Amino acid sequence: MDSSFNITSDVFNPINVYEVKILLAYFLNKIERPVTPAQLLEIATGDGVISYFLYVEAIEQMLKNGTLRLEEREGTEYYILTDAGREGAEDLKGLVNKSVRDRLYAAGLKLFAKLRAERETRFEIKEQGAGFTVRCVCEDAGVTLMDLTLFAPDREQAEYIKSKILMNPSEFYSRVLDFVIVNEEYVPDIRE
Repeated sequence: MDSSFNITSDVFNPINVYEVKILLAYFLNKIERPVTPAQLLEIATGDGVISYFLYVEAIEQMLKNGTLRLEEREGTEYYILTDAGREGAEDLKGLVNKSVRDRLYAAGLKLFAKLRAERETRFEIKEQGAGFTVRCVCEDAGVTLMDLTLFAPDREQAEYIKSKILMNPSEFYSRVLDFVIVNEEYVPDIRE
């Protein structure tokens, strides 16, 4: 094997373009969905899995050698792995440490879950007297699961409430339901 394709045993981050190309091809092959350039950049570099400069160089080389192409669908550009890219991803994935492959895949799943939550959860923040109301509408497949309005004393806290719910809307919804289900009438202790 050519010495310019030296694969490192670094279990945390790839350090050369060859590894990054294999890693990106592996990810795109495994995710089995179109990914926009902005999404792939965030997935690859957002959690520090791949350095920005190695990422840019790898993408340029993959586009040039035909393992990756940029395709427009309904006005949005997506990276699409070609058949040659898929073949290389399967044949060469073992050259990049599994822990690095898993970190990149997890970063992708995390981003797509966040995007889905943002699509299915809407917020409206309105000034209301001495504060603000935060309206949260959670939907799933067109069905409104929850429409809840909370009060916050100022805009900063209203935005904070929104950000906390948006971190994991399904967990928030589940906790509200759990509270409703186990909620019991308050019976004061008359011995007090």
